[in-house]
Amino acid sequence: MRIFWGYVKEKAWLLALLGVCTGLFALVLALYDLPAEAAGYAGLLCLVVVLTSAVVDFSLWRRKIMELEAVAGQAALALDKLPEPAGLKEQSYHALLLEMEGALRAAVSASDARAREAGDYYTMWVHQIKTPIAAMRLMLQEDGTQRGRELEAELFRVERYVELVLSYLRLGGGSTDYLIRESALDPILRQAVRKYAPLFIRGKVSLDLRETGLRVLTDEKWLQLVVEQVLSNAVKYAPGGHVTVWAEGEWLLIEDDGVGIAREDLPRIFDRGFTGCNGRMDKRATGIGLYLCGQICRRLGHTITVDSEQGRGTRVTIGLARPYLEVE
Repeated sequence: MRIFWGYVKEKAWLLALLGVCTGLFALVLALYDLPAEAAGYAGLLCLVVVLTSAVVDFSLWRRKIMELEAVAGQAALALDKLPEPAGLKEQSYHALLLEMEGALRAAVSASDARAREAGDYYTMWVHQIKTPIAAMRLMLQEDGTQRGRELEAELFRVERYVELVLSYLRLGGGSTDYLIRESALDPILRQAVRKYAPLFIRGKVSLDLRETGLRVLTDEKWLQLVVEQVLSNAVKYAPGGHVTVWAEGEWLLIEDDGVGIAREDLPRIFDRGFTGCNGRMDKRATGIGLYLCGQICRRLGHTITVDSEQGRGTRVTIGLARPYLEVE
């Protein structure tokens, strides 16, 4: 019915013209005082011709509309799937669409090329910056002064930001080297804690790391990055406090008693670039860490949720169940 009324609306001018012509035809017949039977017969013949033409035209029009709607429902519009243009007007529209498609393809190709060049450059930069970082770390290890230890802590933060950049580039590149296999969770947790031990000591944050005994189906490297980021946030926002890491069933929980997260910020903490109230107080916050955690967990098939109350701490829950995968 929608198509029928659409056709009537589009052809309304033609119907109005037909009505005017019919009125003129009847007027001429009346002026010449022709027999009513002749006028009726002529009118009947015209009505049959008009109705037949309208039915044929509506069928062709309806088929073209349905073909256009079928093409429009596809994710990528291919012009070669459009119905053949009928008439000069449709041919002009088709030529315009071809020109616009060519311009769009060129723009997308240029944008992809720029993105690849930028990604390649930043990836190269990240790998190159690791060399001076390693050299500075070696030099600072020979300096046993308090200032040297403070510089080493700041250098650790620089190194962590560099690792976040590399992880961000890898996730955006679509070629992440996932290696999904059954792994023990405790070694992953211990390695992450060992890496961030200097920040725990410097921030005077106590840690309660409980054995989980879990074996999970995951990628060790990427899961460890998630745990490291959560621990980093816990140390940053719970100075002088306490952090607990344990498991309940197939859920990994990391809890701190720090400043917590404002209730209005919780729905957006996994958005890219969102820093919230805490981030606005800490000018160094980038809003990338938890975004990466959310993306990594989604791609690994894990879940990550955050429960927090401002002034009472934060609990991060990572769901590690993967019932739909089988280990070969």
